[in-house]
Amino acid sequence: MFEKECWWITGASAGIGAGIAGALAARGARVILSGRNVAALEEVASGCGDALVLPFEATEFDAIPGLVERAWSWKGRIEGLVNNAGISQRSLAVDTVFAVYERLIAVDLLAPIALTQAVLPRMVQAGGGRIVAISSVAGFIGAPLRSAYSAAKHGLVGYHDVVRAENAHLGIHVHVVAPGSVQTDVSRNALVADGSKRGVSDAAIDNGMPAAEAA
Repeated sequence: MFEKECWWITGASAGIGAGIAGALAARGARVILSGRNVAALEEVASGCGDALVLPFEATEFDAIPGLVERAWSWKGRIEGLVNNAGISQRSLAVDTVFAVYERLIAVDLLAPIALTQAVLPRMVQAGGGRIVAISSVAGFIGAPLRSAYSAAKHGLVGYHDVVRAENAHLGIHVHVVAPGSVQTDVSRNALVADGSKRGVSDAAIDNGMPAAEAA
């Protein structure tokens, strides 16, 4: 079903995003790869056949209309959008500075909303498409040490559920995926109470599902 379809994946430089890009490309899709690490995106693209590297900072909201124009123009339309980019958290709420909440909500919730809001009208006009949100088990339960992350991922579920309900009759299929532990750098890159990166992984992530299997 993916043959010659154009799919845009955010957070595609590593982990689940890179796995999704490879899985779609293996099924004949043309893929647009976004993230901040250009070298890593280009490495993923080298194994994806027909691929466009489109790097950007997820929270530069003013740049999104231009990025959407470039992405849409590449193949004339986009059949699928995967909102995968995000960061996590490992800190008690009582210790966490407010800036961590601002950063997590901006990256994990507002950024995918901004991108979807720019792509959705084009998809509707084109007669349909698929939007996939990579949420988390933490998007359905309050996971300790992840108050900001859980808040953002809960919001991601709610937003995409509404987009599905409002647009299903227009051919827009919206899917929310909620992985548990997956072997990625999510814990290593997570923010701690003062907003700095944690820098180490943990056993739950290291013993989780391989990213390619999750994809």
